[in-house]
Amino acid sequence: MPSNRIGLLGKKIGMTQMFTPQGDRIGVTVVHVGNCVILGKRTIEKDGYSAVQIGYGEKPLRLCTKPELGLYSKLNVKPARIVREFRLDPKQVDALEVGKSVAPSAIFKPLTFVDVVGQSKGKGFQGVVKRHHMAASVASHGSHEFFRHGGSIGCRLTPGRVHKGKRMTGHMGDERVTVESVALIEVRDAEGLLVLRGSVPGCNNSYVTVRNATKRLGAVRLTEAEQDQKKRSAGVKKAAAGAKKK
Repeated sequence: MPSNRIGLLGKKIGMTQMFTPQGDRIGVTVVHVGNCVILGKRTIEKDGYSAVQIGYGEKPLRLCTKPELGLYSKLNVKPARIVREFRLDPKQVDALEVGKSVAPSAIFKPLTFVDVVGQSKGKGFQGVVKRHHMAASVASHGSHEFFRHGGSIGCRLTPGRVHKGKRMTGHMGDERVTVESVALIEVRDAEGLLVLRGSVPGCNNSYVTVRNATKRLGAVRLTEAEQDQKKRSAGVKKAAAGAKKK
C-alpha cells in the first residue's frame, strides 16, 4: 500500500487554456489553494492515529459555534470555511506547525501528478442513454415513440425477476468523485494557484481536495511534440551509425 500523502483544500476557479513551450495548446483547470492553515494535529498517543487538520477559506463569525470560536481565537486565525483531516506519518505531522499557513510549493511540485477529489455536478433524473451510455433505438421509418427507452429488463422464467444492480434510469451526478493522476502543470505561490491539465470534478467555485498522487509517482510524461522530436533524433542517430558501419 502507498504511504499516506498530504494535500491541500481549494476552490475550483474554472477552466482556461495555455500553450506549452513546444507550442501545444492544452486545456487547464485553475484551483485556488492559497488560504490553507494548519488547525490541529492528531497523534497516536492521544487519538489513536496520526493526522493533520487543515482548514481553507473564511467563514463568518455568526456561523461559528462557541467551540470553534475558542479554537480559532486560541490559534489567532480566521474561521475556516471547510476543515479536513489528512492521514500522515508521525514524522510528517511533527514537521508541520499549528496555526501556520501552508504554501502550495511546500506540498506540490510542478510537472508531477496529483489526485483531485470533488463533488460532481448534479444532473437530476436521467435516462439510460445519458446515464449509462446505452445505445438508443433506431429512428428510421416505422419507429415511433420508442427512441431513448431502456428496453426490456426481464430475465425470462428463470429467475423470474430483475437482477439487483440493473442499470436503469435514476439520479445522476452530485456524488463524490476522485480523478487520479492529474498532471500538475504550474504552482504559483504568489496567487496561491495550481494549474492542472484537463478537467476536475465539480462546478466553478466548488471545493476540492488536491493531494499528491498515489499511483503515478514519476514526472509528467513528455508531450507529443517532444516524443516525435525524440523519435526523429533517435532515427537520425541510427542512420548515422549505420552509415559509419558501411
